[in-house]
Amino acid sequence: MAAGKWKLYDTAKLNIGNGTTDLDTHSFKMALFTSSSNANTLTNSTLASLTNQVANANGYTTGGNLLASVSWTQTGGVATFDAADSTWTASGGSITARYAVIYDDTSASDSLVCVCLLDTTPADVTVTDGNTLTIQFNASGIFTLSGATVD
Repeated sequence: MAAGKWKLYDTAKLNIGNGTTDLDTHSFKMALFTSSSNANTLTNSTLASLTNQVANANGYTTGGNLLASVSWTQTGGVATFDAADSTWTASGGSITARYAVIYDDTSASDSLVCVCLLDTTPADVTVTDGNTLTIQFNASGIFTLSGATVD
């Protein structure tokens, strides 16, 4: 599976900058969405604004997985947001998804952070009964912020 890059939602940039989304202390979840979802529209701002989340069945729970080992670190002028890989094991049927979305679960509105196309063909990713879907983050982190310098 050739997953795409994680793309920040438009409001996530503002929320990170003004501290509404605190990458140090908040809890984050990853949810899966179908090919008919609007999850890849970067002007969405909350989990409720997204359509067609994967159904609550077959080893997937609506709302997705809580991300473990979330970190927000800075080295050499580059800040990195990262977490442990997230997995789902299909049980009783298949899990089929096109997009993965990370959102701020601490925010009352479940503010969106970023989205990834799971297969850049693009095609649905299907995990059959008894098999595991693992969303493996890049070794360099989910996303980085590096910066502009002012003269």
